[in-house]
Amino acid sequence: ARRAATEAGPYEKALTQAVAAVAIHTDLDHPLTRERADTTRVAVLVVASDRGMAGAYAATILRESEKLIADLESGGYEPVIYTFGRRAAAYFRFRSVPIERAWEGESDAPTIETTREVAAELLGRFLDKDPAAGVGSVHLVYTRFNNVMSQVPEVRQMLPLSVVDSPHADQEREAERGFHDDPAASFPEYEFIPSAEAVLDVLLPLYVESRIHNVLLQSAASELASRQRAMHTATDNAEELITKYTRLANSARQAEITQEITEIVGGADALNAG
Repeated sequence: ARRAATEAGPYEKALTQAVAAVAIHTDLDHPLTRERADTTRVAVLVVASDRGMAGAYAATILRESEKLIADLESGGYEPVIYTFGRRAAAYFRFRSVPIERAWEGESDAPTIETTREVAAELLGRFLDKDPAAGVGSVHLVYTRFNNVMSQVPEVRQMLPLSVVDSPHADQEREAERGFHDDPAASFPEYEFIPSAEAVLDVLLPLYVESRIHNVLLQSAASELASRQRAMHTATDNAEELITKYTRLANSARQAEITQEITEIVGGADALNAG
């Protein structure tokens, strides 16, 4: 999972650069980048784990999702909950919170096919013109993987789309630094056939799909790292308990042997005295 998350980075980086290259040649007024004011519904995708034994991984991300939901509700929005991972679904069902759709069974190894399902669902809701069925924005609650010892819960707005905002903002900032400073100097003059707008229509959904897949991979790597760390801690604790109780057992055995020897010696002395 860690390797998959790392290897997905260059693809997302290249796709971001491609979108940025098209964006400077067109007025970026696309349905995926427009703010919606006709609905207060907001989609929230919570990415947690399918299984336990991963320390505080699931609990941390669920607390973060509760904070986001509370903030949205206090702002007058209606959260529409989506979950990825059984622990997230079980958490909201136990609290009688309606779940629009749940994906389970792939939290530690998300496939591109499932990613496409998630992306299609969220894109469809955002583009749905019916205010009662569509959503005005899409937020992701997931865990960013830094390294084996560091995983950070994170909340990101996925839609409306911002090309410069992604789960790998640091990497993309470096890739796009020239674009923001001097777009003309960063990208050559391209000819887009049939048009830049048509190319953007193809690239932006792929860009969203790429970002969602990277979020799922980041969460999978974080889950496995948390589980590995939790199992390592459990093993260390078990070894400490084994050592402790072995010493206690040896001490009890030694005390019993000493008591028996004392009784034997005492009995022998009594016989000799008699």
